[in-house]
Amino acid sequence: MSRGLFIVIEGIDGTGKSTQAARLSEWFRERGREVVLSREPTAGPWGRKVRESAATGRLSPEDELEYFLNDRRQHVDELIGPSLAAGKVVILDRYYFSTMAYQGARGFDPLEIRRKNEAFAPRPDLLLILDLEVDAALERIGARGDTANEFEQRENLERCREIFMSLCGEGFVRVVDSQGTLDEVAQRIRDAVEASGF
Repeated sequence: MSRGLFIVIEGIDGTGKSTQAARLSEWFRERGREVVLSREPTAGPWGRKVRESAATGRLSPEDELEYFLNDRRQHVDELIGPSLAAGKVVILDRYYFSTMAYQGARGFDPLEIRRKNEAFAPRPDLLLILDLEVDAALERIGARGDTANEFEQRENLERCREIFMSLCGEGFVRVVDSQGTLDEVAQRIRDAVEASGF
Protein backbone atom coordinates (compact mmCIF):
# COMPACT_ATOMS: atom_id res chain seq x y z
CA MET A 1 0.00 0.00 0.00
CA SER A 2 1.33 3.44 -0.84
CA ARG A 3 2.20 5.61 2.13
CA GLY A 4 -0.21 8.42 2.86
CA LEU A 5 0.49 12.07 2.20
CA PHE A 6 0.16 14.63 4.98
CA ILE A 7 -0.44 18.30 4.07
CA VAL A 8 -1.12 21.08 6.57
CA ILE A 9 -2.47 24.54 5.70
CA GLU A 10 -1.59 27.29 8.17
CA GLY A 11 -1.66 31.07 8.44
CA ILE A 12 -3.23 33.79 10.51
CA ASP A 13 -7.01 34.20 10.64
CA GLY A 14 -8.53 35.60 7.47
CA THR A 15 -6.06 34.03 5.03
CA GLY A 16 -8.62 31.56 3.61
CA LYS A 17 -7.30 28.30 5.09
CA SER A 18 -10.63 26.48 5.39
CA THR A 19 -11.73 27.37 1.86
CA GLN A 20 -8.39 26.40 0.33
CA ALA A 21 -8.12 23.16 2.33
CA ALA A 22 -11.51 22.12 0.91
CA ARG A 23 -10.47 23.05 -2.64
CA LEU A 24 -7.18 21.18 -2.37
CA SER A 25 -9.04 18.10 -1.07
CA GLU A 26 -11.32 18.23 -4.10
CA TRP A 27 -8.32 18.53 -6.43
CA PHE A 28 -6.74 15.37 -4.96
CA ARG A 29 -10.06 13.50 -5.16
CA GLU A 30 -10.32 14.37 -8.84
CA ARG A 31 -6.94 12.69 -9.23
CA GLY A 32 -8.26 9.48 -7.72
CA ARG A 33 -6.81 9.86 -4.22
CA GLU A 34 -8.74 9.08 -1.07
CA VAL A 35 -8.70 12.25 1.02
CA VAL A 36 -9.36 12.95 4.68
CA LEU A 37 -10.02 16.64 5.35
CA SER A 38 -9.91 17.73 8.98
CA ARG A 39 -9.16 20.73 11.14
CA GLU A 40 -7.92 21.75 14.55
CA PRO A 41 -9.17 22.37 17.11
CA THR A 42 -11.35 19.33 16.36
CA ALA A 43 -14.99 18.80 17.25
CA GLY A 44 -13.86 16.41 20.01
CA PRO A 45 -14.29 17.17 23.72
CA TRP A 46 -11.00 19.08 24.12
CA GLY A 47 -11.32 20.94 20.84
CA ARG A 48 -14.87 22.02 21.70
CA LYS A 49 -13.66 23.56 24.95
CA VAL A 50 -11.05 25.58 23.06
CA ARG A 51 -13.57 26.72 20.44
CA GLU A 52 -16.08 27.74 23.11
CA SER A 53 -13.41 29.75 24.92
CA ALA A 54 -12.89 31.96 21.84
CA ALA A 55 -16.41 33.31 22.42
CA THR A 56 -16.78 33.04 26.20
CA GLY A 57 -13.35 34.29 27.30
CA ARG A 58 -10.00 32.64 26.85
CA LEU A 59 -8.74 29.93 29.14
CA SER A 60 -5.60 30.49 31.17
CA PRO A 61 -2.51 30.15 28.93
CA GLU A 62 -1.54 26.88 30.67
CA ASP A 63 -5.00 25.31 30.35
CA GLU A 64 -5.35 26.44 26.75
CA LEU A 65 -2.04 24.84 25.79
CA GLU A 66 -2.93 21.63 27.62
CA TYR A 67 -6.34 21.42 25.89
CA PHE A 68 -4.71 21.88 22.48
CA LEU A 69 -2.20 19.11 23.22
CA ASN A 70 -4.93 16.74 24.46
CA ASP A 71 -7.08 17.48 21.41
CA ARG A 72 -4.16 16.86 19.06
CA ARG A 73 -3.15 13.58 20.74
CA GLN A 74 -6.67 12.28 20.21
CA HIS A 75 -6.68 13.55 16.61
CA VAL A 76 -3.36 11.84 15.82
CA ASP A 77 -4.42 8.55 17.46
CA GLU A 78 -7.92 8.34 16.04
CA LEU A 79 -7.72 9.99 12.62
CA ILE A 80 -4.36 11.26 11.35
CA GLY A 81 -2.23 8.20 12.14
CA PRO A 82 -4.70 5.56 10.89
CA SER A 83 -5.51 7.54 7.72
CA LEU A 84 -1.83 7.93 6.79
CA ALA A 85 -1.22 4.24 7.55
CA ALA A 86 -4.06 3.42 5.13
CA GLY A 87 -2.35 5.41 2.33
CA LYS A 88 -4.79 8.34 2.32
CA VAL A 89 -4.09 12.01 1.71
CA VAL A 90 -4.65 13.87 4.98
CA ILE A 91 -5.23 17.63 4.67
CA LEU A 92 -5.48 19.67 7.86
CA ASP A 93 -6.74 23.19 8.36
CA ARG A 94 -4.38 24.15 11.27
CA TYR A 95 -2.05 21.91 13.28
CA TYR A 96 0.64 22.37 15.90
CA PHE A 97 2.19 25.30 14.02
CA SER A 98 -0.91 27.30 14.98
CA THR A 99 -0.31 26.34 18.62
CA MET A 100 3.29 27.57 18.23
CA ALA A 101 1.98 30.86 16.80
CA TYR A 102 -1.06 31.60 18.96
CA GLN A 103 0.30 30.26 22.25
CA GLY A 104 3.69 31.72 21.37
CA ALA A 105 1.93 35.09 21.12
CA ARG A 106 0.73 34.49 24.70
CA GLY A 107 4.29 34.21 25.94
CA PHE A 108 5.17 30.52 25.57
CA ASP A 109 8.37 29.54 23.76
CA PRO A 110 7.27 28.41 20.26
CA LEU A 111 10.22 26.00 20.00
CA GLU A 112 9.28 24.33 23.27
CA ILE A 113 5.69 23.97 22.04
CA ARG A 114 7.02 22.41 18.84
CA ARG A 115 9.19 19.97 20.79
CA LYS A 116 6.22 18.86 22.94
CA ASN A 117 4.07 18.30 19.86
CA GLU A 118 6.65 16.52 17.75
CA ALA A 119 7.12 14.02 20.57
CA PHE A 120 3.81 12.46 19.46
CA ALA A 121 2.47 14.31 16.39
CA PRO A 122 3.86 13.40 12.95
CA ARG A 123 5.45 16.21 11.00
CA PRO A 124 3.60 16.95 7.75
CA ASP A 125 5.15 16.15 4.37
CA LEU A 126 4.20 19.65 3.27
CA LEU A 127 3.32 22.75 5.29
CA LEU A 128 1.61 25.48 3.26
CA ILE A 129 1.60 28.85 5.03
CA LEU A 130 -0.99 31.19 3.54
CA ASP A 131 0.45 34.66 4.03
CA LEU A 132 -1.40 37.97 4.11
CA GLU A 133 -0.76 41.41 5.60
CA VAL A 134 -2.53 41.73 8.95
CA ASP A 135 -4.63 44.72 7.75
CA ALA A 136 -5.94 42.69 4.82
CA ALA A 137 -6.65 39.70 7.09
CA LEU A 138 -8.63 41.87 9.53
CA GLU A 139 -10.56 43.33 6.61
CA ARG A 140 -11.52 39.82 5.49
CA ILE A 141 -12.56 38.84 9.02
CA GLY A 142 -14.84 41.92 9.06
CA ALA A 143 -16.15 41.26 5.55
CA ARG A 144 -17.35 37.77 6.48
CA GLY A 145 -19.50 39.39 9.18
CA ASP A 146 -17.34 38.32 12.11
CA THR A 147 -15.95 40.54 14.80
CA ALA A 148 -12.34 39.78 15.61
CA ASN A 149 -12.29 37.62 18.73
CA GLU A 150 -9.42 37.61 21.19
CA PHE A 151 -7.39 35.25 18.99
CA GLU A 152 -7.73 37.76 16.13
CA GLN A 153 -6.60 41.11 17.60
CA ARG A 154 -4.05 43.04 15.50
CA GLU A 155 -1.07 42.80 17.86
CA ASN A 156 -1.73 39.11 18.39
CA LEU A 157 -1.97 38.47 14.63
CA GLU A 158 1.28 40.41 13.97
CA ARG A 159 3.13 38.18 16.45
CA CYS A 160 1.49 35.02 15.07
CA ARG A 161 2.48 35.96 11.53
CA GLU A 162 6.10 36.48 12.68
CA ILE A 163 6.14 33.01 14.23
CA PHE A 164 4.69 31.41 11.07
CA MET A 165 7.28 33.22 8.94
CA SER A 166 10.08 31.98 11.22
CA LEU A 167 9.42 28.50 9.76
CA CYS A 168 10.42 29.63 6.26
CA GLY A 169 13.55 28.00 5.00
CA GLU A 170 12.69 24.53 6.34
CA GLY A 171 12.57 22.08 3.46
CA PHE A 172 8.94 21.01 3.90
CA VAL A 173 7.55 24.58 4.20
CA ARG A 174 6.09 26.64 1.33
CA VAL A 175 4.75 30.17 1.75
CA VAL A 176 1.78 30.98 -0.50
CA ASP A 177 0.63 34.55 -1.11
CA SER A 178 -3.08 34.55 -0.27
CA GLN A 179 -3.83 37.93 -1.87
CA GLY A 180 -6.03 37.66 -4.94
CA THR A 181 -9.05 35.62 -5.96
CA LEU A 182 -9.86 32.19 -4.54
CA ASP A 183 -8.94 30.65 -7.91
CA GLU A 184 -5.57 32.40 -8.02
CA VAL A 185 -4.68 31.27 -4.50
CA ALA A 186 -5.89 27.71 -5.22
CA GLN A 187 -3.63 27.61 -8.29
CA ARG A 188 -0.63 28.82 -6.27
CA ILE A 189 -1.31 26.06 -3.74
CA ARG A 190 -1.53 23.38 -6.44
CA ASP A 191 1.71 24.70 -7.97
CA ALA A 192 3.41 24.44 -4.57
CA VAL A 193 2.15 20.88 -4.10
CA GLU A 194 3.33 19.80 -7.55
CA ALA A 195 6.69 21.59 -7.15
CA SER A 196 7.17 19.54 -3.96
CA GLY A 197 6.76 16.35 -5.99
CA PHE A 198 3.33 15.28 -4.70
